[in-house]
Amino acid sequence: MKFSSDYKWLKWATEIQAIAQNGLAYTQGEFDKERYHALNKIAAEILAEHSQLNKQAILNELALESGYATPKVGVRGAAFLDNKILLVKERTDGLWSIPGGWADVNYSPSENVIKEIFEETGYEARPIKMLALYDKQKHPHPLEYRHIYECILLCEITGGSLKTSYETLEVAFFAENEIPPLSLKRILPQQIQRLFAHYRHPEWPTDFD
Repeated sequence: MKFSSDYKWLKWATEIQAIAQNGLAYTQGEFDKERYHALNKIAAEILAEHSQLNKQAILNELALESGYATPKVGVRGAAFLDNKILLVKERTDGLWSIPGGWADVNYSPSENVIKEIFEETGYEARPIKMLALYDKQKHPHPLEYRHIYECILLCEITGGSLKTSYETLEVAFFAENEIPPLSLKRILPQQIQRLFAHYRHPEWPTDFD
């Protein structure tokens, strides 16, 4: 979600949390640590007050974050076959997205995409080009308190066969004019349209921000 005047609270809360996390990563003083933990609680209270999230659940997640605060990275694969795009129906919300998830440690972006597509769809794929590197805060996704970069790679199907997984209810290819209801926290209709446009124009440069 791009930070408009209506969502300054989210920007403030995430900046407070980042200051707290960075402080806890570097400070040696016990009193400073107490202050940074207090800032984390304030950030969690702001997030809980303006959302449906539980304060303690937010604090539990924030406690797992350590080291210098940076955006998280997601990877997704835009795989096409016969002018149709490969989509998966997510078990978590029953809506559709292109295959993908969080970037795993010790995998490159292309290796992550190969793994995600195979695990979620049963298809083997070869990454060809990075189509987009999106800052999700600059796009109208539902609000999230994490700052996320989404890396989307163009892929071609090279083998395998269709199957679902513990993450996916259905797997199918869709033409541009028959896209099903999308999981908006993962992908937006205008982004799907942009991916089809990239597919038709391989000479286009990578989208970013």
